Amino acid sequence: MSRIGKKPVAVPSGVKVSVADREISVEGKLGKLVWSHREELEVAVDEDAKSLVVTRKNEGRESRALHGLTRALIQNMVVGVSEGYEKRLEIHGVGYLGAIDGDVLQLRVGFANEIHKKIPAGLDVTCPDQTHVVVKGIDKQKVGQFAAEVRSVRKPEPYKGKGIRYEGEQVRRKAGKTAK
Repeated sequence: MSRIGKKPVAVPSGVKVSVADREISVEGKLGKLVWSHREELEVAVDEDAKSLVVTRKNEGRESRALHGLTRALIQNMVVGVSEGYEKRLEIHGVGYLGAIDGDVLQLRVGFANEIHKKIPAGLDVTCPDQTHVVVKGIDKQKVGQFAAEVRSVRKPEPYKGKGIRYEGEQVRRKAGKTAK
C-alpha cells in the first residue's frame, strides 16, 4: 500500500471540497481549483474528520502508481486555495534587470533584445525591485512551470554566476583558466 496514498488529506476550515463523479472541486479564500482524477481510484469526503480519503479499486501496477500521485495533487490543491504558492527569482549580472509591463514580464539579461514572457492567467507576478521576480498563485504546477521558464531564459553560468536563479539557490562556481 502506498504510504503517501493512504494518508488522509486534511481539509482546513474555510476550504470547501466537493466530489462529483470523478471531478474534485476545492474552493478557498484564494480561489477555486477543479481536477478530474482517473477511474482507477476513488476519492471520498469524510465529513466527520474533515478530510479526503483516496482509495484504489484494484491492485494493478498503474493504479498503485497513481494512488500516491492523486493524493499529493489533491493536497496541493487544498494548500493552494488556502495558503497559495510562491517562487522567488533573483537576477544577477551587471545591467541585468526585470520589469512588469501590463501582463508581460520584460527581462534584460545580456542578449541583444529584451525577452518578453507573457504572464499566464491565474498567476500574480511582481517585481519588487529590478533584480527580483516574485511568482504567486494557487496552482502549484503553474507557479513552478512559469518560474522554471523564466529561469531558463538565462540560467546561472558557472564562471561568474550571472543569470536568473531561484532565491537561495547555490551555483557551483568553476575556477576558470587562470587558476592552477
